[in-house]
Amino acid sequence: MEITSRGYVHALHRAEWGDFHYQITGKNEKGEPALEGGWQNNRRMGMHARHRFVENVLEELDTTNEWYYDKTAKVLFFDPPKGLALKTATFETPQLAHLIEFSGTEANPVKNIHLAGLTLTQTIRTFMLNREPLLRSDWTIYRGGAVLYEGAMNCSLATCTLYNLGSNAIFFNNFNRNCQVSGCLIRDIGASAICFVGDPKAVRSPSFEYNQFVPRPQIDRTPGPKTTNYPADCKVYDNLMFDLGYVEKQSAAVELSMCQGITVSHNTIYDVPRAGINVSEGTWGGHLIEYNDVFNTVKESGDHGSFNSWGRDRYWHPNKRVLDSIVATNYDLVLLDVVKPIILRYNRMRCDHGWDIDLDDGSSNYLIYNNLCLNGGLKLREGGGRVVENNIMINNTFHPHVWFKNSHDVFRHNIVTTGYLPIGITNWGQEIDHNIFPDSVALAQARQRGTDQHSVYGDPQFVNPGSGDFRVKDGSIALAAGFKNFPMDSFGVVSPA
Repeated sequence: MEITSRGYVHALHRAEWGDFHYQITGKNEKGEPALEGGWQNNRRMGMHARHRFVENVLEELDTTNEWYYDKTAKVLFFDPPKGLALKTATFETPQLAHLIEFSGTEANPVKNIHLAGLTLTQTIRTFMLNREPLLRSDWTIYRGGAVLYEGAMNCSLATCTLYNLGSNAIFFNNFNRNCQVSGCLIRDIGASAICFVGDPKAVRSPSFEYNQFVPRPQIDRTPGPKTTNYPADCKVYDNLMFDLGYVEKQSAAVELSMCQGITVSHNTIYDVPRAGINVSEGTWGGHLIEYNDVFNTVKESGDHGSFNSWGRDRYWHPNKRVLDSIVATNYDLVLLDVVKPIILRYNRMRCDHGWDIDLDDGSSNYLIYNNLCLNGGLKLREGGGRVVENNIMINNTFHPHVWFKNSHDVFRHNIVTTGYLPIGITNWGQEIDHNIFPDSVALAQARQRGTDQHSVYGDPQFVNPGSGDFRVKDGSIALAAGFKNFPMDSFGVVSPA
């Protein structure tokens, strides 16, 4: 019998910034596999030398429970376990990428449809269809999911179970308003759990790859979006999401791109290959990310955080020297896309292979307060208008990286448990002061750099760190420095189920 199906090569990105997937189409004269694919990441640097594997190759079918399906011949090869009665066994395979679709437009939206109590499972994988770049973030996207919303208003998905899905679980595509996902259990997902992705045609002066840029004289200086074809004013509330991205590693529990005013509140997120919550670019801000419990993140990738963002917006330039000059003379460009502040508050985050909160390239206009960071600390790369105050960083510290000269950044009333770890910092923003350091050496190092003249050092006297209560006791030196306690029992899901 002639075998006509093709195998796949799956690999991490060379720098572990996501993944690549290829179909094996044959072999060349050297006997090496001929590959088609590699478009699943917007920073195309090739496969990782070590982290890769092959599937769907008949010659490798040599272990119990392995299988191979020849789609053309419609023949299933299977190595069954002992005792399985093949003639009476049930074999199931998914057939669809989408199970439910809401299909409307802004002019004629789907309205007021509420789904509850459903179990949704078994959709096909779509990793070879994931090829559309999301502006200059590291992401590409497949615009689909088990539940697909497009042109929906006042619709909801509540108390549903979504599991064993090959692709995204829930996808809000282009125009959607006032929709909500709440009380859902989302697990064993091939890609992302919930995505909000708008129309690139709504973006002014867009660029689609890290090294692309719009010359400064040609940049549209009108703030905000060009059209209304994007998700806005939607909510992700009280969802339990774990074991995600088992096929696609450039994924997240919640992905926000070209959208505005998305509330992500009281969700518990863990066991994911990359970020728990990802903001792909500044367009167009206004998100409220609060009371989430996010841990066991960046488990299969690198250089990332439990919360991650980029801000490679219309002003961005890949040459840092040119970028610095643009911001020095045209600071207003920094805020043209992120027109409303993005708020992170009352979250508990832990990342063991990166930062707990990672504001990467150009992320701007953030208010970050009352967050508990348990292991990876908080990083701010170049960007502007970030106010970081009253956060706690256990086992780690503040990571300022290559700031703009006039960043207008503020870092105050925060508890750090090791000294700052700056990289390439010559200008220290608007205010870095009134913070709490672990010891006199760390504080002295900060003061030598010209910051923290009113900061203090000493034991913050946490109430009960062994049980996760990092409030400080009455009389703590942290309170004297302006730190204020915030609740330690409000992170994550609220439904008993």
